Amino acid sequence: MDVRAKESAGIIGKLDFRSRSIRVLYGFIFIVLIVVSLACLLPPLWVLSSSLKDIKEFFAIPPTLIPHTLQFDKLWETWSQLNFTRLYANTLLMTVGMVAFSILFNGLMGYFFAVLKPAGHRFVFVLVLWTMLLPNTLGMVPIFKNIIDFPVLGVNLTNTFWPMWMMAGAHAFYVIVFKGFFEGIPQALIDAAKIDGGTRLAIFFRIVVPLSMPVMMAITIFTVNATWADFFWPYMVLKDKSMWTVIVAIFNLRTVVPLDIQFIALTFAIIPPALLFLFFQKYIMQGFTFSGIRG
Repeated sequence: MDVRAKESAGIIGKLDFRSRSIRVLYGFIFIVLIVVSLACLLPPLWVLSSSLKDIKEFFAIPPTLIPHTLQFDKLWETWSQLNFTRLYANTLLMTVGMVAFSILFNGLMGYFFAVLKPAGHRFVFVLVLWTMLLPNTLGMVPIFKNIIDFPVLGVNLTNTFWPMWMMAGAHAFYVIVFKGFFEGIPQALIDAAKIDGGTRLAIFFRIVVPLSMPVMMAITIFTVNATWADFFWPYMVLKDKSMWTVIVAIFNLRTVVPLDIQFIALTFAIIPPALLFLFFQKYIMQGFTFSGIRG
């Protein structure tokens, strides 16, 4: 049994390689994937290498992929000149809030659809699905009007992270992912908690949440990656320089700092999400798996 499992492990097993056509197909797919990988890796690698070049080599024609000169002092110069400590801190603060809102409110909505299932929940779920069909540009004007004059409270939420946090708490895709995962939790556990007198919120926080760490980790990684790359709403909302995130600062300072310094700033912006994917790619792939399991 173990030998057969090893022989057939993966998409193409060792027995399949005995066929010449399979070997040719495998080699072709492998070459295509290498070409695609290089096409994806070359632009960020070129940015990384160009950021350390001497200014003359930076503007040399034709450009050099491997730099002949390395000026590492430009890294600290860029960090201090653009105050990346503050930019990272702002981005981290916005990210933490968006992760908290994404998990809490989208998780509660998924719990509403998957476990509570009150009357009319199917209709509400259809409305949530419909929001994914609407173009993002459709809601820009009304959302911005609500940001500058928040309903009921009448406060202006510009130069705060609250608009981004609240928008993260109403993400249809995350709701669908949570719903699909929660539906896989054994109903017997939910019923046992109800018999023991657990309230709906107690069941969510004491039963559902501890069993949902994989999907919560996947949602966290999705949210962190999306937050780091988010530009439009932070640019529209964060007008005070002290509130800028990394991406907003790089865009706003593009006419102020030299081009080589901009490349180093882009390098600082690329490194965190690249490390995130490198160390947590297993959970990212699990998130795509969860999103396709159920309804």
